[in-house]
Amino acid sequence: MFKKQSASSAFTIILLILAGEAVFVLPFVLARIFRPTFLEVFAINNTQLGSCFSVYGIVAFVSYLFGGPLADKFKPNKLMAVALFLTALGGFYLASYPSLFLLHVLYGFWGFTTIFLFWAAMIKATRIWGGTNNQGIAFGFLDGGRGLTAALFGTLGVLLFSFFVTSNINDTSLSERQSAFRMVIIAISLIVSVIGVLVYFFLKNDTYSEQNSKISQKLTLQNFKVIMKYPSVWLLMIIILCAYFGYKMTDVFSLYAKDVMKYDDIDSAQVGTYLLYMRPIIGVTIGLLADKTRASFWIVIGFLLMLCTSLIFSTTFINSNETILFVLSIVIMAIGVYSARVLYFATLEEAKIPLALTGTAVGFISIIGYTPDIFAGPIIGYLLDASPGVLGHRHVFMTMAIFSFIGLLAAFAFYKISTKKNA
Repeated sequence: MFKKQSASSAFTIILLILAGEAVFVLPFVLARIFRPTFLEVFAINNTQLGSCFSVYGIVAFVSYLFGGPLADKFKPNKLMAVALFLTALGGFYLASYPSLFLLHVLYGFWGFTTIFLFWAAMIKATRIWGGTNNQGIAFGFLDGGRGLTAALFGTLGVLLFSFFVTSNINDTSLSERQSAFRMVIIAISLIVSVIGVLVYFFLKNDTYSEQNSKISQKLTLQNFKVIMKYPSVWLLMIIILCAYFGYKMTDVFSLYAKDVMKYDDIDSAQVGTYLLYMRPIIGVTIGLLADKTRASFWIVIGFLLMLCTSLIFSTTFINSNETILFVLSIVIMAIGVYSARVLYFATLEEAKIPLALTGTAVGFISIIGYTPDIFAGPIIGYLLDASPGVLGHRHVFMTMAIFSFIGLLAAFAFYKISTKKNA
C-alpha cells in the first residue's frame, strides 16, 4: 500500500513538473534559447519582442487576480489541461510567422492561458503535495524539474534546428532558417498537447479536494481581506518582483554570448540550454537545504549572489577573451537566481498563510510580483537597442543590480519577521 501511494505521489509531482514548464516553453523558453534566431525569423528587434512580453504581462496582471480564487474552487487537472491545449494551439499559430501586431495578440492570448487557468492551480497543488514539513523540497522538485524539462525542450529544439539546417548556419538563407525554426515550433506544440492529455486523465485530485476547507468557499473579497493582513504577503510581492526580474535577465545570456563573446547562433543557443540544466541541480539542492534550515534564509543568499554577479557583468571585466570568467559568473548568477525562484512560494508555509487560501494568496502576491512580465522586456529591449553591443549589456546588468539590492532588503525583512513568528 505504501509503495502504491509513493508511486502515485511521484507520478503526481512528475506531471506537475512536466506541465509546469511545458505551458511556458512556447511563450518564453523558445525566445530565451533562440533569441538571436527568434528576432531574425520574425524580423523584429529587442524592443519589439519586449513589447510582446509586455502585452503578455498586462493580460497576466489581470489573470493573476481572478485566476487565484479560481484555483481555490476547482480541481487542477481540468484547469491545467485546458491551459496546455490552448497554449499549444497558439504555438501552431506561431509557426505561421504572424505579423508583429498579431504576435502581440498571440502573447496576450498566452497571458490568459498560462496564468488565469494554470498558475495558481499548479502552485496550490505543489504546496499540498509538500505537506507541512517539505515545502522546500516540493518547490525544489517543481522548479528544478521544470528547469530540467526546459533544458530538454531546449536541447530538442537545438537538435531539430541543427537537423533541418542542411548547411553551415552562417551560410543559410533567412527562408531556410525560418523553415527549420517552424519545425521546432510545431514539434514543441505537439509535445505540449500530449502533456495536456496526460494531465487531464492522470493528475490525481483526491488530496487536493480533501484539503479544500470551508474557508475557500467564502466570498473572494473576504479572502483577500484575510490575506492582506499578513505583512509577509506584502514583502513577498517585492521579493518575487525583484527575483523574477533577475530570472527574466537569463533571457539575454544567449544574446550576450553572441554580442560580447562572439558565439554563432547555435553556440549561443547552447549557452541558454546549459543554463537550464543547472536549474534542477540547484533547485533540488536548495530545496533540501531550505527544509533543514529556513527558506527565507536561502532567498537572502540568492539575492546576495545576484547582486555580486550583476555588478561584475555591468563592468568591462567579461569579454570574448575571458571565457572562464564568463562561465563562472553565469554559474554563480544562476545559483542566485534559481535559489530565489525555487523558494519564494515555499515561504507560504513559513509565513503561516492558510492552506485553503493558497490560490488567493498566490494570485494577490503575483499581481505585483510578476509585473516584470510587463516592464522587464521593454526595459531590457530598449537598453540593448539604444546602446548596441557591450555597452547595452552593461546597462542591463546595472539595472539588475538595483533590483537585486531591493530584493535583498525585502528578503532580509521577511526573514526577521518569520523568525519571530516561528519562535
